[in-house]
Amino acid sequence: MKKWQAGNKTLGTVFLIGSGPGDPGLMTVKGMQKIRTADVIVYDYLAGNQFIQEARADAELIYVGKKGASHTLEQDDINSLLIRKAKEGKNIVRLKGGDPYVFGRGGEEAEELHLAGVPFEVVPGVTSAVAAPAYAGIPVTHRDHASMVTFITGHEDPAKEESAIDWEIIAKNPGTLIFLMGVKNLPNISDLLIKHGKPGDTPAALVRWGTTPQQVSLFSTLSEIPKAAKEKGIKAPAILVVGSVAGLHENLGWFERKPLFGKRILVTRGREQSKKMADQLAEQGGEPILFPTIQIGPPSDYKPLDKAIKDSPGYDWIIFTSVNGVERFFDRFFQIKADIRELGSARIGAIGPVTSAAIKNFGLQVDLLAQEFTAEGVLDQLDVDNIRGKYFLIPRAESAREILPIELMKHGAVVNVVPVYKTSMPENAHVREVSDLLSSRGIDVITFTSSSTVSHFVELLKDYDLNELLKGVTLASIGPITSQTMQKRGLRIDVEAKEYTIDGLMEAIVAYYSK
Repeated sequence: MKKWQAGNKTLGTVFLIGSGPGDPGLMTVKGMQKIRTADVIVYDYLAGNQFIQEARADAELIYVGKKGASHTLEQDDINSLLIRKAKEGKNIVRLKGGDPYVFGRGGEEAEELHLAGVPFEVVPGVTSAVAAPAYAGIPVTHRDHASMVTFITGHEDPAKEESAIDWEIIAKNPGTLIFLMGVKNLPNISDLLIKHGKPGDTPAALVRWGTTPQQVSLFSTLSEIPKAAKEKGIKAPAILVVGSVAGLHENLGWFERKPLFGKRILVTRGREQSKKMADQLAEQGGEPILFPTIQIGPPSDYKPLDKAIKDSPGYDWIIFTSVNGVERFFDRFFQIKADIRELGSARIGAIGPVTSAAIKNFGLQVDLLAQEFTAEGVLDQLDVDNIRGKYFLIPRAESAREILPIELMKHGAVVNVVPVYKTSMPENAHVREVSDLLSSRGIDVITFTSSSTVSHFVELLKDYDLNELLKGVTLASIGPITSQTMQKRGLRIDVEAKEYTIDGLMEAIVAYYSK
């Protein structure tokens, strides 16, 4: 990010970014780039935890959310905070729910930054006024229903002496009316619209937590919706849609029909590997909660790996057991050698199609692909009667199952197992937050993708009563090896993938809830 020079001072830039109303898929590419590189993130109640998880590990995170009458910081204090941090030479992301300039007070903050001489940029977001109805099956405009849409605050500045809303004009508006922040004033809004001529049987809808797995939609009429909202317990944050388009939801509703809609799913993979799985869960309507229980680092000693790379032309087989093994091996390989042909003529084996695909990224063909994604699967594919005296290299994690090397040596092979990475528990795991979510029944599913994720999960939560925390939680395993570790650690297995891959685990979870 660019730093600005003001006299002898270097100023940071403030980026006013709209997060969208909740779904990370609605964040702009530019907005996500700024989040990932910011020194400081100042975020609101509706900004969404998924975005905070994208921040740099050393970024300063400051929550300034407002919820009803409860304000972490008053607006003047937020303005001062942004200015102070910028004058410290830091680049700040001011992360706001929805769009910063649509009932987000972004304009006020930008004015204060301008007066203070602080450079700023605005990165628009998708306002909930459009996104939430769309996720509830309501197009805010429609050729046959509404040729205009009006956004109205449902919560005017209480300091105003009189309303700035002309209710007579609004009531006669033939288009769609969208009220933001209007749950508390819902009876008043309904009464005023009907009083000024809007028919009481006009279709109306409330959408709470729109675009998130916690979305709740309520469909009624203008006259009945205050009572219906009270009966259903609809609270803020929610938007009110008034107009005939609200009646289209029966045919156009799509989001709440997704198989994992409303499910909060704990992902225990390492942070670097979590993105694909998190994206897949979100695509199925679930909310991924990242809780990395492993972190991947370099091996304790590079000497065995370096020697194996230098001696690589002497091997008959190189067997890769994981994507991490592939990537870490070749990262080191190209630090030592300049040409992939220096690998020699060794045949290449892989456990699983994902590992195979990672190998092919380096322009290499896979000669042996284990049909069963375990070490035993490799043995099934090898002609074990003809491997006596053959040299095998197995680049893998520092601590792993010994089945494959032991069985190869039993058949006379010469095996060199070299660590290319090691797994450990993260230093800053959010244990308290996850235990709080579990104790409040805020997690529906926990996924385990390796034995390490199981062991580390149990170890991280050793100070808590796991039997109590996991009541009612679905525990999902990627395959039998992981399941064995779960059983040894006293965990039940509710779901086990038939294909021992992330895609297979996703299919198993979806099938479980589709029942």
